[in-house]
Amino acid sequence: MAEVHQTPIPGVLEIFPKVFSDPRGYFFESFRQDWLEKMGVQENWVQDNQSLSQKGTVRGLHFQTGSYAQAKLVRVISGKVLDVVVDLRKGSSTFGQSYATELDTVKNNLLYIPRGFAHGFSVLEDAIFVYKCSNYYHKASEGGILWSDPELNISWKVDQPILSEKDQEWPTLADFVLQSGGGL
Repeated sequence: MAEVHQTPIPGVLEIFPKVFSDPRGYFFESFRQDWLEKMGVQENWVQDNQSLSQKGTVRGLHFQTGSYAQAKLVRVISGKVLDVVVDLRKGSSTFGQSYATELDTVKNNLLYIPRGFAHGFSVLEDAIFVYKCSNYYHKASEGGILWSDPELNISWKVDQPILSEKDQEWPTLADFVLQSGGGL
């Protein structure tokens, strides 16, 4: 069985599977639908994604809008990342707040991210990052928040981030609020 913890942002859950180790190695259940269902989460996972990123990479902060909004269940299968979410749910009491946790292959922890959040991660050790999505990727519904927005004040724990062009051009949270009419 896994331990499921509510984070300081309602709806965002951190999951710690029970790992069984012996001289051969280890075994654990990396996903069980009932972990989330016990916390009231009902998702229909339709897509799995995987990325390989080198130490120092920052990916994010990304989201999908409208009918293509996605919940995500994220983890690493090698390496270590700092995983970050920002609440963009219109009217949420934690709107604009971020939560960060390290995902690694020592804890084998997962993070459940509901729809309405921007998501990103920085790579603390070369990492293979995997995640389940509750909706298919739709390019026209893609959005983002500037990873380095001073209002968010996120410490990504990397000195010289490696970024995509796109991730350097997303709007700040304040500009996003103006453009979106107050959130997702």
